[in-house]
Amino acid sequence: MNKKLVAALSGGAALVLALTGCGGGDGDEKVNDWAKSVCDEVQPQLKKIQGANTAIQGAADEQDSKKLQQTDSVAFQEISESYGALAKAVRSAGAPPVDNGEETHKQAVKELNATSAAYTKLKTAVDKLDTSDKSKFAQGLKGVADDLDKLSTSGDQALRKLQEGKVGSAMAKQPGCQKPKTSGGATAQS
Repeated sequence: MNKKLVAALSGGAALVLALTGCGGGDGDEKVNDWAKSVCDEVQPQLKKIQGANTAIQGAADEQDSKKLQQTDSVAFQEISESYGALAKAVRSAGAPPVDNGEETHKQAVKELNATSAAYTKLKTAVDKLDTSDKSKFAQGLKGVADDLDKLSTSGDQALRKLQEGKVGSAMAKQPGCQKPKTSGGATAQS
């Protein structure tokens, strides 16, 4: 019943990982300071999002509709709050000191806030599902998964733009912007 939701969440990881840069040459001090101010706030939020995704994945085989609904609702709330906190961190850091930094900054904050709002809508949709009828619940959950899938495949262009060039290189060097290590479970081969 929750398998499609789990699959959609896997796609949603791309949005989160858009914040986790890779590689990187040396940038100037102002760019590095800007990246540090953002990335110091990013890591706890990435861990919360990862934890919420793990909770949903862990409930993939849950047969009790009410428990499944509660797990998904709490997870979506946590993800929404995390994206809101990421928007606040980027907004507080101000525009990165690069060409078109002001516009890139504005778009990234707007996108993060929109993602936060979208997860709040998913939470509301899950909360409204009828758990007394497994068939109706499964159908409703499919609709939520479809919405999640759309969310995960859209709109992280501003975040990608934020991580281009000197800013992306500076962010990639910050421990706070690196993908959190997963605790327990399977580990990916590099």
